[in-house]
Amino acid sequence: MRSEQNAQSQEQATRTTIDSFNAAFNRHDADGLAAFLTEDTVFEDTSPAPDGRRIAGRAAVVEFWRGWFVRNPDSRFEAEEVIVSGSRATVLWVYRKMRNGQPWHLRGVDVFTVRDGKVAAKLAYVKG
Repeated sequence: MRSEQNAQSQEQATRTTIDSFNAAFNRHDADGLAAFLTEDTVFEDTSPAPDGRRIAGRAAVVEFWRGWFVRNPDSRFEAEEVIVSGSRATVLWVYRKMRNGQPWHLRGVDVFTVRDGKVAAKLAYVKG
């Protein structure tokens, strides 16, 4: 019973971290994101094709997002489903923004690893 309660508690903590991270992301709050990243965090971007780019370390990841928010001021990620297992979470999402004056979207998945209430890894994948 105790280990089941511990697992549920860890999953709740993971979900809270992911939800808080995503809320800061949708506010385009790079400093807010920093609060949810481990010092050694890793982010794997979806581009350039075919394998994307790996960015390591809180400062580098925050600077990436700071620039990205400036280049994509109307962007928004909508979580369609969040699947949590222990310290891992998979988020199925839709990314929306305007492109050439028209609504545009892209579907994808993020695979998160959470450690001590912070994101240690965010690996992003897209369809198409």
